[in-house]
Amino acid sequence: MAEGFRLRVCFRKAGRLRYLSHLETGRAWERAARRAGLPYAVTQGYNPRMKVAFGPALPVGTAGMREYLDITLTRFVPVAQVQEGLRASIVEELAPVECGYVSPTEPSLASRLTIAEYEVELERGVPPQELERSLDALMRTGGLETEHKGKQKFFDLAVVLPKEPEVMSDAGRAAVRVWVRMGPHGSLRPETFMSAAIGPGRPVAVTRTELFIEDEQGWIRPL
Repeated sequence: MAEGFRLRVCFRKAGRLRYLSHLETGRAWERAARRAGLPYAVTQGYNPRMKVAFGPALPVGTAGMREYLDITLTRFVPVAQVQEGLRASIVEELAPVECGYVSPTEPSLASRLTIAEYEVELERGVPPQELERSLDALMRTGGLETEHKGKQKFFDLAVVLPKEPEVMSDAGRAAVRVWVRMGPHGSLRPETFMSAAIGPGRPVAVTRTELFIEDEQGWIRPL
C-alpha cells in the first residue's frame, strides 16, 4: 500500500496570474506548501523533490476557477488547518478553494481528468441568435481542422465536444459555455473552436470553470 496522506487541493488561477506558465504555477504552490509548514513527502533519488502532481495544464492566459493538485504528506493534518495555512501563504489570485484527502492509490489527476468546462466571453454586441446559428452550423459539419506550429490536426467534434455548446447572454455580454474532452486525440482549445464558428478576434477572455472525471456513472468532480 502507498505510504503517506494524499491531500487534494482545488485552487483558482485568476487575474494577472492567469499569464503564469504551468511550471511557474507549480513553483508558486511548492513555495506556498513550504511556507504553510505542511509536512510534505519527497521523492527518492539524488535530487529529492516535493511529491506534488497537478491536473491538466492551463494554456497561458486562460483563467481557472477550479484547478487541482495532489500533494503527499507524511502525516495527517486537519483540512481546516491546511486551508488556513495555504490561504495565508499564497496570493489571492491563486487561493485555494477547498481541500480534502483522497486515496493514495487513486490514479493521477492528469490521467483521470478528461472533461474540461470552459466559459468563453465574447466582445459586446455579438447577438445571441447569431452565436447559436454559427455554432449549430459548425457542429453540423462534424469536424474541425486546425493548424498549430505548422502541423495540421483534425478534430471529430462528436468526440471532443461531449455536450452541445451553450450560449449565454446578460446585459449585452455574450458568452459561450464549452465542454471539451481531453485524451490521446489531444484537446481542442475553446477559443479555436469559437474562432472557427464566428471568425477570428471575437473571444475576449477564456476561463476554465471546472474539470471532471468521466466514468460509467457520468461526470464527477475530483473533490
